[in-house]
Amino acid sequence: MAEGSASGTLEEPQVEAMFDRIAGVYDLMNSLMTAGLHHRWRRRAVDLARVGPGADVLDVASGTGDLAIELAARVGAGGSVIGSDFSEQMLDRARVKAPQLEWVQANALALPYEENRFDAVTVGFGARNFSDLDAGLAEMVRVTRPGGRVVVLEITTPTRPPLSTFFRLWFDRLVPLIGRFAGDPDAYSYLPSSVRRFPDARTLAQRLSAAGLNEVAYLLTAGGIIAIHSGTKPVV
Repeated sequence: MAEGSASGTLEEPQVEAMFDRIAGVYDLMNSLMTAGLHHRWRRRAVDLARVGPGADVLDVASGTGDLAIELAARVGAGGSVIGSDFSEQMLDRARVKAPQLEWVQANALALPYEENRFDAVTVGFGARNFSDLDAGLAEMVRVTRPGGRVVVLEITTPTRPPLSTFFRLWFDRLVPLIGRFAGDPDAYSYLPSSVRRFPDARTLAQRLSAAGLNEVAYLLTAGGIIAIHSGTKPVV
């Protein structure tokens, strides 16, 4: 990986290549790093998307597809869920898990969909990898129908001890160590760096409002390590 990989500011092709490389261990690492709790957080994000049977939903930066699969369980056979990601290797894992869903290679900054198409648009643990966060959020809002929902599930940095102390120990030391055993220490050094540079929960809420959403709110869970933001696209 290029020099400076710990900065959390890799160029987009480097990030894509990194996720292609770690696709085979991605699910295992997620479970190890979160003690399996990431599935619970995704279910909560789906709750905030407020979708039901027949809804049309887009999951951006879908990775290996876990959030899209949770969404599909809510919309049922009469709805549709598209999972998009720029890493074809990650999508290959998603296709194995849920071949009935539509998986599309796409850049989150230039989504290949018309305006006002989806009842909800979500992103889980992918927004901090957008090379331009505001552009990515604007794209999510653009393709959401008026009255529809946008949901962002992401890691955030706790500020109060003892959790902040544990967080630094876990993400700055243990996660890169686990990544070394997984065979890609650079990728799992990028992870804590990308979290550190990502906006805090209040700032992200402001940026979602600036992207055009109303009723923006967020909840913190896992002691403040996980933030789930949601908002509604206004009806003109």
